[in-house]
Amino acid sequence: MFFFSFFWAFFYSSVSPTYNIGGWPPIGIHIINPYKLPLINTLLLLISGACLTCSHFALLVNKKLIKKVSGVVYTEYKNNNRIIILNFLLLTIFLGLLFLLTQAYEYIHASFTISDSIYGSVFYMCTGLHGLHVLVGLIFLIVCYFRFFFYHFTSKHHIGYELAIWYWHFVDVVWIFLYFSIYIWGA
Repeated sequence: MFFFSFFWAFFYSSVSPTYNIGGWPPIGIHIINPYKLPLINTLLLLISGACLTCSHFALLVNKKLIKKVSGVVYTEYKNNNRIIILNFLLLTIFLGLLFLLTQAYEYIHASFTISDSIYGSVFYMCTGLHGLHVLVGLIFLIVCYFRFFFYHFTSKHHIGYELAIWYWHFVDVVWIFLYFSIYIWGA
């Protein structure tokens, strides 16, 4: 509902701007070029989603074998995809962190602030709320990484990882909508 309300404010203000802001984008606002950093951020998130899907697929085809030798239980993998799972998950985390750093760089170098008319307010609220969701998603994925590292997940038992994947893809979809509406259409 937060995203809906901010998008509503953005579209309402941009479709019929009031005369005192001077059109859309408002007078004095130098928009961010959507084909530079925002496009890089879009690619970072899309590639991170693909890496996460590869990690998930490697987990699904991984078969866990449990051996009991001399009373001691050993865990082995028939298809040893553990390294693939961990590497793709680590790459996803790295790309997510890179996304946040790129977003911070964009904020620092933007020519407008959150207090610069409705455009600045809605821009920073939408992209900032999305950045917060990316941060939460990264925390989920880091927890999943350590759970994989300590053998907490199997190909049959990984609901926490599934939920983190769904959340990350939700973040991807919201960013695509943000990119096309705020950065491209809003310009």
